[in-house]
Parts: sequence; C-alpha cells; structure tokens
Amino acid sequence: MLAGSPKFSFAFESEPYRTFDVTPGMIAVRPFGVEGKANWSSTTDGVVIAISAESMLELAGQEFDRPEVNLRPVSYTADNTALQFAKMIKAELNRPDHSNELYLDSLITVLGVHVLRNYSNAGKPEKVGKGGLSAAAATRIRDYLHEHFSRKLTTSELAAICGLSPGHFTQAFSKTFGCPPYRYVLERRLDFAEKLLSETTMPVAEVAFLSGFSSQSHLTNMMKTHRHKTPSQLR
Repeated sequence: MLAGSPKFSFAFESEPYRTFDVTPGMIAVRPFGVEGKANWSSTTDGVVIAISAESMLELAGQEFDRPEVNLRPVSYTADNTALQFAKMIKAELNRPDHSNELYLDSLITVLGVHVLRNYSNAGKPEKVGKGGLSAAAATRIRDYLHEHFSRKLTTSELAAICGLSPGHFTQAFSKTFGCPPYRYVLERRLDFAEKLLSETTMPVAEVAFLSGFSSQSHLTNMMKTHRHKTPSQLR
C-alpha cells in the first residue's frame, strides 16, 4: 500500500473480515490457491504484484536450494522494504517514455526474494559475498549481452548464465561492471542505435526496432536523457 486508507476490511478464505486503518507500507501476501477478499470505502493507492507459483518455486530453488517452499498468508503488516520496491515499480510503470522491462523484472525478482525470505519457510537467506563475478562468468555474460541486447531479457535468464541466483547475480554484476544489468543493456542498445544512425540512412523507427527500443519516441527519449542528443542530431 502506498497511501493510507481508513476502515479497510480484509480476510482470507472463510475468515471473518478484519477492519483496520491501512498505513503506507503495509503488505499483504496471498499464496497461490488462497482466496483473499477486501472492501474499502475511500480512495486507496497500492501496487499489486502477481508472480506465478512456478516462478516462485523456481526462485526459491535458485535462492535457497529448496525443492519446495510454502508462503504463509499475511494480512497486512508493515514492511518498509516492500514499500520502497512498490514506489520504484510504480514510478517505472508511470514513465511517459516507456518502462524498462529488464529494470522492472529486476525489481520484481528482488521483491520476490524479499517475500520468500520474510514470509515463507525458505529458511536462512543465501550468504552473498561482497565480490563481483568471476573472470569466466564476466566474460560469458558480457558476450551474451553483446549478442542478445536487443531482445527482451530477464534477470533469471542472465543469472543462469553465470550460475548464480538472481539476487546474487544483480549485486555481483553491478560490482563487476559498475552499473546494474538493465543500465548495461540500455547502453549497448544506445551504442548500436548511434552506429546505425551514423553509418546508414535507415529510418529512425527501424533503427529503434533493431536496437531493442519499443518505438521511435522511446529511442529519442532515451537518447536525449542518456546521450544528450537526438537521432536527428547524429545525421
């Protein structure tokens, strides 16, 4: 929840409704197959994240090496960490120049790890070292991103290439390359777009598509923000 809501009612399954005042930062966790129901009488503001049961099990296996994990139902409790993720997710979704899919996937993945660590039987979290990727892993992921930067990528996919859990991968990648994966991919897309704009007469819309941007306006906005120039200024 991103804002307060007085006299909010919530219940799981056949439980009686519990009525209380919601405050910013409260989180509810509804495991797969568990029904949740809510009523509210005033305007409310929140973020709802739905992660499939299969994805949560895969994430639990990667993070905790557990073949099975059970989330416990949580009926609204204060969670400042979840609040910060919710704010970042909403801000990215509301970007006027299109959201960054890999960045969103990273936020949702790390939020999923947070939920598993705090609201399941997954046990103690993985101990993450302060170091970066090994030289071999850094080479593998660099080569992979330089070949596949223009298509949709996920954090889990990139982590698997390095043989790491998604949570560990994001931290280790940033330590090695000096920026998170989504920013590294964005820079490669911009590099490629600049090359096409400078060396060809290809239409800008086609350059945007081949470089991995969702539209000509998306490319233009990202180039203005991060390279301080427009496609037309490169020609």
